[in-house]
Amino acid sequence: MSSPLSKPQIIAHIQKSLNYTVFDSKWIPCSAKFVCLGNFARGTGVMQIYEVQHGEAQLVKEVEKPKPIKCGTFGATSLQQRHIATGDFDGNLNIWNLEMPEVPVYTVKAHKEIVNSIDGVGGLGIGDGAPEIVTGSRDGTVKVWDPRQKDSPVANMEPMEGETKRDCWTVAFGHAFNDQDRCVCAGYDNGDIKLFDLRNMSLRWETNIKNGVCCVEFDRKDINMNKLVATSLEGKFHVFDMRTQHLTKGFASVSEKVIGWREPDGCLAPMYGKNVKSEYPAQRSKKDSDGVEVGVAGSVNLLQNVTLSTQPIASLDWSPDKQGLCVCSGFDQSVRVLIVTKLNVV
Repeated sequence: MSSPLSKPQIIAHIQKSLNYTVFDSKWIPCSAKFVCLGNFARGTGVMQIYEVQHGEAQLVKEVEKPKPIKCGTFGATSLQQRHIATGDFDGNLNIWNLEMPEVPVYTVKAHKEIVNSIDGVGGLGIGDGAPEIVTGSRDGTVKVWDPRQKDSPVANMEPMEGETKRDCWTVAFGHAFNDQDRCVCAGYDNGDIKLFDLRNMSLRWETNIKNGVCCVEFDRKDINMNKLVATSLEGKFHVFDMRTQHLTKGFASVSEKVIGWREPDGCLAPMYGKNVKSEYPAQRSKKDSDGVEVGVAGSVNLLQNVTLSTQPIASLDWSPDKQGLCVCSGFDQSVRVLIVTKLNVV
């Protein structure tokens, strides 16, 4: 029987109280710094940069913006520039040089309503092909942007004429393993998950998980699609095996219910950290009754969990440089630096 200390431990290393609502927090690549994005009570946006020094988070820089900032990503920037792309409540996509964050280096009116989610690929040495940014909005559209191209998106996924417009809550890049292939996955408030093939400019797959999709993410962006995780309202998460797509059954999946979630005003996130491992099955696919390949989902196992806050955690971002180091922020107006141990042995 293994001892409790043989499992990964989730350690709250630093906790910092903030005087505003924080929606997103991201590690700045190749540094001991992270950035927090949110809004003041007076309705303006805020961007703060913190540096981890001697076990504390020291405020390095604070910039106030006209509109609240909802989300951010470093996914499309180079390691030399380390520019952050953000989406705000007014539908704007901005790219900021954090050394001089007063004026954006790129700006575009991306959506008619709030930008709920943003992701990037092709930067930081992750994913082949051009650097691109994807945004998802309450206006129902998902758009892909090339920062080298001004004003218009390179791809626009929107409802067909006559279709009901759904609020897009989350977007993620994946399948960027060569110069031609790239996919975008989007999750919506009604439980829809849609996978868009950017090479063929088509809807490759869609499903519905019955509850609003809070977050979708591939295990890695820069490989042939492998695993996709989707979290939803009612405290469930789904893991899809993306290697084998059946013509009618789609991708095999496994789902689990998380205990200890709460819903504040329609938003939902866990109040504690949860460390889960996806286990591969003995074989990734099998033949169905018609002799067609169908995926095998495998299983998920809980490794560790810990209570961090009385309020939901809205964002979590792993350090790209230090294994087991992450930053998370919650609706208790706090940001936390966490250390997760033994990830290399699970």
